[in-house]
Amino acid sequence: MKLHELAPSAGSRKVRNRVGRGTSSGNGKTSGRGQKGQKARSGGGVRLGFEGGQTPLFRRMPKRGFSNVNRKDYAVVNLETLNRFEDGAEVNADTLVAAKIVKDVKSGIKVLANGELTAKNLKVTATKASASAVAAIENNGGTVTLPKAD
Repeated sequence: MKLHELAPSAGSRKVRNRVGRGTSSGNGKTSGRGQKGQKARSGGGVRLGFEGGQTPLFRRMPKRGFSNVNRKDYAVVNLETLNRFEDGAEVNADTLVAAKIVKDVKSGIKVLANGELTAKNLKVTATKASASAVAAIENNGGTVTLPKAD
């Protein structure tokens, strides 16, 4: 095959329809817009959701629920999950993501006391932690670092 023999595959190249170019084109005179009316005008047409003056569907539907814009979502880590780390390891958001324990840090890491902790001397840095989780980590010789309360 030579360069001058190259051709696009059949049906891949379509000539655009040029409206208003004579009656024989099939879209002459009114250019496929019909006779008069709002949709025939330049820039004419109705906005999204407009139903001709009838109350639109999105306004007929009842409003439900409440959306709390100030809500904080924490990535939860349980004590039993911390057993994956070796004794004396440093546990923070980066190490949890690297170990694929947490996929998304969200608003921060929260440590909960679900399960039993066997790993010793863990240095845990988190956004929040339950009191029983802090006690369990400290009983195993570890430390928990939390940000200062506002």
